[in-house]
Amino acid sequence: MVRERTVETPGGTEAADRVADVLLLFARSDSPLGVSQIARDLSLSKAVVHRILQSLVSRSLAKVAPGGSSYVLGPAALGLSARAWSQIDVRSIASPILRRLRDTTRETTTLSVLVGNERIYLDQFESPEEVKMVIEIGPRYPLHSGASSRAILAFLSVSLIDEAVRQLRARRAGLDENAYRDGLDRVREHGYATSINERNTGAASIAAPFFDSAGNVMGSISSSGPAFRYAIEDHEEHAALVVEASHAITQRLRG
Repeated sequence: MVRERTVETPGGTEAADRVADVLLLFARSDSPLGVSQIARDLSLSKAVVHRILQSLVSRSLAKVAPGGSSYVLGPAALGLSARAWSQIDVRSIASPILRRLRDTTRETTTLSVLVGNERIYLDQFESPEEVKMVIEIGPRYPLHSGASSRAILAFLSVSLIDEAVRQLRARRAGLDENAYRDGLDRVREHGYATSINERNTGAASIAAPFFDSAGNVMGSISSSGPAFRYAIEDHEEHAALVVEASHAITQRLRG
């Protein structure tokens, strides 16, 4: 019986390093990965890559992509991503900024983070007004709808934008795809997204993204409330406050 030799490396065993490298390759990729591509990019044999993928699939860290010839990250990997967000200090960094924004606007402020190809609310500071917007922490939301989602989506890769458009087209008959993409262009140009009665009837929101030190979008913040208190057609002053707060979070994350 031939056994594969285990080699100790500065970071651990060679086998463990290979698994970590495969997971990191998935994290950096905007599209599904096949055995041949992974083997080529990491200078591994296809047999080794196949064994690693089978192990990851068995633990739901990876899954077979539609079509059956490539792989993407699985639900367990996305769960780890969500857990990682809860353990890093983005919440503590954002908290005083969101609280100040809430006090200035008197509307509920929220913190959303990107997890895989979805987002989750990580924190909120509720409006002191009797009628207010309140969100639920934890559930996953698609990136195609809502100001907090589109503020993130506009700064992602073309392939992820294309996927979001496909998802929205399946849910919304007669979607004007060109108008939707033009809207994302405006988000990139102005630095914020707005919504009114988009996901919740009677709700309005202004959201802006924040970024890591490499310029990658990490999530978004929003100021949200009942639509009757939002003049979306005259929102520049309110939006400027949200954008200023998002820039402050980006600066703190960059150290």
